[in-house]
Amino acid sequence: MSYLKFDKDLMINLEYSLYRNVLRTNRRGAYQNTSISGCNTTKYQGLLVMPVPYMDDENHLILSSFDETVIQHGAEFNLGIHRYAGDSYSPKGHKYIREFNCDSVPKTIYRVGGVILSKEIMFSSKENRLMIRFTLLDAHSPTTIRFKPFLAFRKISQLTHENDQVDRSYREVENGISTCMYFGYPELFMQFSKMPEFVYHPDWYHDIEYLQDLEKGDTFREDLYVPGYFEMSIEKDEVIIFSAGDILVDTSTLAKEFDYEIYKRTPRSNFYNCLKNSGHQFYYVPNKDEYYLLAGYPWFKVRARDQFIALPGCTLSVKKPLDYEKIMDTAIPHLRNFMADKPFKSCLKQIDDPDVLLWVVWSLQQYWRENRTAFTEKYSDFLFEIISYILERKHPNLAYHEEDGLLTTYGHDKAVSWMNALIEGKPVIPRSGYLVEFNALWYNALKFAEEVAIEKGKTAEGTFYESIARLAGNSFTEIFFNDAGYLYDYIDGNYKDPNVRPNMIFAVSLPHSPLERSQKKSVIDFVTKELLTTCGIRTVTPKSDLFHPHCTGSENEKKKAYFNGMAFPWLLGAYIEAYLNVFHMSGLSLADRIMVEMEGEIQNDCIGSISEFYDSNPPFIAHGGYSFAMSVGELLRAQHLINRYE
Repeated sequence: MSYLKFDKDLMINLEYSLYRNVLRTNRRGAYQNTSISGCNTTKYQGLLVMPVPYMDDENHLILSSFDETVIQHGAEFNLGIHRYAGDSYSPKGHKYIREFNCDSVPKTIYRVGGVILSKEIMFSSKENRLMIRFTLLDAHSPTTIRFKPFLAFRKISQLTHENDQVDRSYREVENGISTCMYFGYPELFMQFSKMPEFVYHPDWYHDIEYLQDLEKGDTFREDLYVPGYFEMSIEKDEVIIFSAGDILVDTSTLAKEFDYEIYKRTPRSNFYNCLKNSGHQFYYVPNKDEYYLLAGYPWFKVRARDQFIALPGCTLSVKKPLDYEKIMDTAIPHLRNFMADKPFKSCLKQIDDPDVLLWVVWSLQQYWRENRTAFTEKYSDFLFEIISYILERKHPNLAYHEEDGLLTTYGHDKAVSWMNALIEGKPVIPRSGYLVEFNALWYNALKFAEEVAIEKGKTAEGTFYESIARLAGNSFTEIFFNDAGYLYDYIDGNYKDPNVRPNMIFAVSLPHSPLERSQKKSVIDFVTKELLTTCGIRTVTPKSDLFHPHCTGSENEKKKAYFNGMAFPWLLGAYIEAYLNVFHMSGLSLADRIMVEMEGEIQNDCIGSISEFYDSNPPFIAHGGYSFAMSVGELLRAQHLINRYE
């Protein structure tokens, strides 16, 4: 039985199927994404979305959709679906769907009278290319199939409309055509495994709407260009494969290639395999010598903090240490250039955020826990470089204080932590001064450096790190732990932020904590009672006047809600680790229950993956990036921790 399967009743219910989408990617930043009904519901969706590096740093939608029409005895049955102005859907191909599943690849079964047609979508793992395999499972009379491509050739953040700048020309290629709507874009090659007839009939389809953009108050209506249509006969049990990409292919190899791509994939047969596959989808390899993790889909690029938080879960937790090394080895030269104040160009964005180096140390520590020998050989010197860089006060916005051993940062005018929502360029939450997770990470980094130094026989260095850690630990407890039994979120001068926020959980989850066991338990109790939900950890307690449980309203109201009440799944990794640190085996039942609850989200929003954040009160609607690296990575790491105990 399929793990990710949706029957006819769910598929024809547009209130259900339009809000669930499927994502497939390659390792070059390109992707295919649409709702499981086949109807695009946001401007970011389409069958072929890809970067065009020589144009800009954005992704571009090339092929929006590809409508199929089954023809028998002159009667036409269009299997496509588009939303138009006035809440009108045409055609209504979803009514022919009998089943959808995506254990290996997204597969839709259509039934039209006596015709049963299977449609499987595959995204090439190495090329910017989509493949669709059509199989006529049953037919009682001669059948013709017609294909109509809807083209956009635009940035995913913009919309297109009918214009006279379109190049309507095309050229014939092996079993298909190539075309390019605008100068500067790559050609789109559309080819089949058998020779089609191409009927040139250029036209614009006007006022196509994107439902979810409309509901979010975003721009939502555009026109799409159709150059014509392909048509061919198809017999029972015959297989036809369509390829669309930026390169010309040998069509005789399409069937073999499709089978091989399926063979390589891990079936999405359970929660773990879904997370594992999703983790692989964040890999970004712009060339053979560079490896990164994208922050998420559909609009994110590579962000430094996100990469280092997601990295252990997406690699080490799925037994991919070599992938960890490739990504870390790509990042280290850029990090060293940053620390040396040298100019550099990198895919790694926001590298100057003040907590990035602290998360790098944490990420390295996860590798150390898996393989001490390899770490000592490869990364120990870099660890000491980071600690020295911070101690020498070289970071532009991370200050070390000798009197208390702690770190401060300036965050009134710039978002400095992961809580980075901005309104008119100013942080919604101006966290400044002593930040609780910064200093928990710092204490942990010092103790880790001490541990590594001793392992390497550097006793003097180990003693030095231990002395600073002891001072920092005493100061941390003194200034952050309050009489109520939890930790202040940040301390800025005389102001001590009293809001119960999740950032304090890192003081319990990290391998080295400055807190005593009773203090750890008290912090966990606050997080459990006030912040834990079924889909993540709230960003502020419901007792706060700042609390917003739902991401609704104007754009500014949503930004205020992001870190004032929304629930973030990635924080569950730290929460589960903290819970197991304190309660050990007796904490497994809660940890397992959390994972079971999160498994329920695998069939919502982006099926097979986990979204960026959720409303923190029922019905826990997903928001933000619908496949988010930190969410997936930390759930994979949490499962890895649970497995260790079990």
